[in-house]
Amino acid sequence: MKNYFKDLWQIDQSDIDLILNYAGKILLAIIILWLGMKLVKKLHKSTEHIMIKSNISDNVRPFLLNITDITFKAIIIFIALSVLGANLSGLVALVAAIGFAVGMSLQGSLGNFASGLLILTLKPYKVGDWIQLNDKFGRVEEIMIFNTKIVTPGQKVLIIPNAKITDDIVVNYSEKGVIRLEIEVHIPYEENWSKIKQILNQSLKQIPEIFEDPAPEIGIADFDSHSLLILVRPYINPDNYWAVTFKIHEVIKSNLHQHKVSIPYSEGIEFGKYGA
Repeated sequence: MKNYFKDLWQIDQSDIDLILNYAGKILLAIIILWLGMKLVKKLHKSTEHIMIKSNISDNVRPFLLNITDITFKAIIIFIALSVLGANLSGLVALVAAIGFAVGMSLQGSLGNFASGLLILTLKPYKVGDWIQLNDKFGRVEEIMIFNTKIVTPGQKVLIIPNAKITDDIVVNYSEKGVIRLEIEVHIPYEENWSKIKQILNQSLKQIPEIFEDPAPEIGIADFDSHSLLILVRPYINPDNYWAVTFKIHEVIKSNLHQHKVSIPYSEGIEFGKYGA
């Protein structure tokens, strides 16, 4: 019986080497995890500082920081597991397959997400800007990760996917802080052009929202079948677009009437002469 317990507790040298080997690997893996997590914290602060200096939007900064933190932590865990001798090829293949399946199912959403990151980083427009995308026009109310919300002059809220914005031409009316209106005025051929131009110039000076610099442009754009087509192009602040547009039409109509200048219009159907 005594010899039995002696044999039971006797440890072979190979067993000792095996225990020491695994103990060393476990200790090394713990050290890697401990140092790695400390490094992640320092990288988090450094990355955040770089993003702030790069003027990356507050909306996207926390998300990007979380992504980088998760990525760095995953790398450290993989290194620690490989030190322990774990076979990670199967796990890597599984993660890749799951990532591919999720990416295919969320292809449209991922496109909007990537476009949202570009918009928030490159800032082609910002909240408060007046923009036009195809025939959609309005003021930017909110820029989100997947879409942009704009409000039209008629107070309609348009939610536009970000992928459509980055794939098309965006007109930013607020980027330069000035926008040019284009007002059409029809004048009879018999009227004196110098007189008409003076009336139009005086009309623009009655509206304080119109900029003196750059100066308004007034000129004959076309010789229509019944009248001269005059283009009046004043420069204004984009925020005053509709108010000034209505005011210009009102003032020009009033001043033309005051100077007894009639605005031509066609009555019914008119036939021109037919030559032989």
